[in-house]
Amino acid sequence: MNKENSIIVSGGSRGLGIQLVKRSLEKGYKVATFARSKTDAVKSVEKEWGDKFYFESVDALDVAQIKKYVNTVGKELGPIGGLINNAAIGQDHLLSHISDDEISRIININLTSMISLTRQVVKKMLVNGTKGRIIGISSICGMKGYAGLTVYSATKGGMDAFTRSLARELGPRGILVNAIGPGFFSSEMSAVLSPSQLEVIKRRTATEQLTSPEEMLPLLDSLMFENYNITGQVFYVDGGASI
Repeated sequence: MNKENSIIVSGGSRGLGIQLVKRSLEKGYKVATFARSKTDAVKSVEKEWGDKFYFESVDALDVAQIKKYVNTVGKELGPIGGLINNAAIGQDHLLSHISDDEISRIININLTSMISLTRQVVKKMLVNGTKGRIIGISSICGMKGYAGLTVYSATKGGMDAFTRSLARELGPRGILVNAIGPGFFSSEMSAVLSPSQLEVIKRRTATEQLTSPEEMLPLLDSLMFENYNITGQVFYVDGGASI
């Protein structure tokens, strides 16, 4: 991907998101991210990378804010050539116990807002003739069932289907679309699982180890930065939990 183009990482203020931001900056790209509030991690990246990094507080559910943000990134950092859809929230209730409001919130943040952001970025890529990359951070839950994660799993399965269809649409334009599905690792989302639940997951994993965020970075490098003819795929980084 052309280093004159910038990359947007949604939900890049903490955890895996901030690691994706840092990796993209280290590869020589200008990077933008957004979240509801600025974290200490974001402030640290701002201090280190200066005008190569752009952050703005944005509500991912506000379509008007998202459209304005994408336009601003193009002006501040140059044409957008990459998008990493990372923003998501988890679930910690059985379907019978979860409220309608929470169901809507999970679907809207994990799926609807992701589609809306991607649409705005794709429009910019097509207008500029950019041959870019779009990567979704999916989950093992998109293809393997876990009790208590029904709605979350539905959103990740939706992301996977979205990835395959969008790859068909954009392939002729030179835009590659893939997804990375991590297994369970230490994060705010997996914090809802009890130690006993995590132990069960570890026992059912081929390597008997949870995934670490760092293990996804080499795959990100290949899909985002290398010149491979790979599109429409979902790659699982889960220590063999999905086999």
